[in-house]
Amino acid sequence: MTTSTVFFRLYLPDEAATMALGVHLARSMTELKIFPALLLRGELGAGKTTLVRGLVGALPGGDQAEVSSPSFNYMNCYPTQPETSHFDFYRLQHCGIDDELLEAMHDAGKLVLVEWAEFCPETHSLQERLEFQFSPVSSGRQLVISGQGNNALRLLEKIQKDMALTRQAY
Repeated sequence: MTTSTVFFRLYLPDEAATMALGVHLARSMTELKIFPALLLRGELGAGKTTLVRGLVGALPGGDQAEVSSPSFNYMNCYPTQPETSHFDFYRLQHCGIDDELLEAMHDAGKLVLVEWAEFCPETHSLQERLEFQFSPVSSGRQLVISGQGNNALRLLEKIQKDMALTRQAY
């Protein structure tokens, strides 16, 4: 079993590149039939919801989803295949996460997307996951993607290979 964490960096010059990365993630996940949790970190306006919008829209059934940040209700569900649970923990940073949200976050039958993952205690971390750290740079965003767990690492490896083959730097 792989326990090490692997990571790589991307430059995202604009919103279109962030959406394109989301689409690429959805296609790669669907092709491999691997759907690890995605934990998204970064400041307000960093591109977390934009990435989710691209990903969810490209999943089967995603054309029926209206993706928005679940800031006020903490979780949105989308009618995709697999069904997607989209969490936002920004407003929970000082409160903690209740049992109902934790149960939903660990539902193995759903794709789990977590914005503001830094406010989720490590004790509730998901074993199979890709972590995305968005950071602003002079024009655009730098994104560091890391993987944890065998399936997540396989997906990350595929994404890296695809990008090397197409020389695409989102």
